[in-house]
Amino acid sequence: MNRELRVAVIGAGHLGRIHAKLISQVDGARLVAVCDPVQAACQAVADTHGVAAHSDYRDVIEDIDAAIIAAPTDYHADIASTLIKAGKHLMVEKPLAAESDDARRLALMASTRNVVLQVGHVERFNPAFTALEEFGVDVKYVEATRASRFPGRCLDVGVVMDLMIHDLDLVLSLTQSAVRSISASGISVVSDHEDIAEARIEFECGMVANLKASRVSPLPARDMTLFSPAGFAQIDFGKPSLATVRASETLSTRQFDLNEQTDNPLGYADTLFSEHLQCEVNELQPRNAILDELHDFVISVESGSSPIVDGSAGARAVRVAGSILDAIDERAWYSYAGADERGPLAIPRRRVGQPTKREGDATPARRAA
Repeated sequence: MNRELRVAVIGAGHLGRIHAKLISQVDGARLVAVCDPVQAACQAVADTHGVAAHSDYRDVIEDIDAAIIAAPTDYHADIASTLIKAGKHLMVEKPLAAESDDARRLALMASTRNVVLQVGHVERFNPAFTALEEFGVDVKYVEATRASRFPGRCLDVGVVMDLMIHDLDLVLSLTQSAVRSISASGISVVSDHEDIAEARIEFECGMVANLKASRVSPLPARDMTLFSPAGFAQIDFGKPSLATVRASETLSTRQFDLNEQTDNPLGYADTLFSEHLQCEVNELQPRNAILDELHDFVISVESGSSPIVDGSAGARAVRVAGSILDAIDERAWYSYAGADERGPLAIPRRRVGQPTKREGDATPARRAA
């Protein structure tokens, strides 16, 4: 493409404001419009960047080459479908769509129309993840925790689609193997969806992933632990940092016998780590991962190449996330559980001796036991 890519940002919320600010810093791209039915929010972002404001994104179709969709998740499928049919390149914030069938359809549409479809799984660009190298090859076990304070936004979806899907995408990027089984549970605390969730995913290749997510945590957390033939790796996405432990050849080939090494195993720790477990901590230079993501999007459009997180990857993440949500909905919290004792909105059973509700008392929240 010989001229600048004309880009519209659709959605003037938190992420829309970030994208509107950053896209102008990307060589080869120019923000030309902001679209949002909430007039005040839309006009404020548009005025900040000196571009046109539109309540309906369809009004700008003829004036753009690409769009960044940062609207609520429930609108992703309709907006993206309309723009792909119009031949526009898209960067869609995660998740690609609320439903697996819609996500798969969008990926197929973009592929058949030769349109770039990128999905905003921004942690793929985190330097702590990209630094994995051989530690990310043939991974056999992953454990991830992602927690935040209550965000007050993205409440059209639960914590699985809001936060856990970041780690789910990272795990799926480590293997193309099919999912063998999923078990999961989740609890609603303040919203109409699960606010805390955990899932165990087993893959046909033997890899196992345990994921935990909360959006009602007093303290933030963004970390992941991986075990592979290269050793052990621990990622702190927030710092960012990557800590690794490499096993000696003797350990990795199962030729090590602790009983032959010492009569005092408890006193062997220093020798073990100096001779057989090589530890290294890399404090990495923080980067603006969203800006890197937008660079990748524009380069993909200009070169006709596939972005790092394309539509098929986004659709796969939505499909597996949907299976996790199904497992959460089916979770029984008691033996012989009734319909209202299953899923994230389960009602706790009254314990023997528990006081009954008196007139005028506040109605207890419907929470899982």
